[in-house]
Amino acid sequence: MTTARTDAPAKTERVRIWDPLLRGFHWLLATLVIANWLLGKLGPNDMSLHFYLGYTIAGLLVFRVIWGFVGPEPARFSSFLRGPGAIRDYLGHMFRREPSNWPGHNPLGGLSVIAMLVVLIYQVVTGLISDPEDFVNVGPLAGAVGSDIATEAPGWHELGANLILILVLLHVAIILFYRVWKNEDLVRPMITGWKWVRRR
Repeated sequence: MTTARTDAPAKTERVRIWDPLLRGFHWLLATLVIANWLLGKLGPNDMSLHFYLGYTIAGLLVFRVIWGFVGPEPARFSSFLRGPGAIRDYLGHMFRREPSNWPGHNPLGGLSVIAMLVVLIYQVVTGLISDPEDFVNVGPLAGAVGSDIATEAPGWHELGANLILILVLLHVAIILFYRVWKNEDLVRPMITGWKWVRRR
């Protein structure tokens, strides 16, 4: 179903882009990642809750990878992973003061999705194999990788936490850039599923 937009160029239409499962995944993942980041930085010495939230995040990541192959078209990796030429072309008009009305993730947005998934998977893995040698917060797979790797993994996990912070701040900055500079709301479509896009 599409509807005409009276306050936008005639070449746009309002369409349902994001399916309910993807939207639920997005907001639940964002909430859990922020909560777990805060627990990791400021939480109690006993990190049991941190581990349980990490297991939930791992499950969400498994869902997103599967959904990237079998979900609706806008959710599939094949619909938003683009080559260098497409990225260069998008960068060429990204800073125009007008909405891009891209149908789904634009080429740069697609890269950010992959970057976030890769870093979060890295973070889950390093958490599972970490042994901080405190006899309390040992990852369930630490014994499977050997003590040398397990005792190094907490440092890798800390690096992952810093990378996540950078990616989250960049994500928020880009959303604000689109809202303020390009007059395009990227948050509402991830709530309602509907987005103004260019007619094909």
